[in-house]
Amino acid sequence: MATFAEAAARQAGLAAWLLGWRPDDFWRATPAELAVAAWAAVPTGGGGAVGVTTAELARLRKLFPD
Repeated sequence: MATFAEAAARQAGLAAWLLGWRPDDFWRATPAELAVAAWAAVPTGGGGAVGVTTAELARLRKLFPD
């Protein structure tokens, strides 16, 4: 199980990557604001289900091979 600091660092990184948020933006946001912003940033493909396509997953694996 991740510690609070580890989980916060991961969420801050995702907010920076997906939303372009700076650290101050992340720490001033409420958990609900972060959830809504992250939900809005992820395309649903028109079907309502949030997920990653095979092509997007392949692209991400090339960008982040670790």
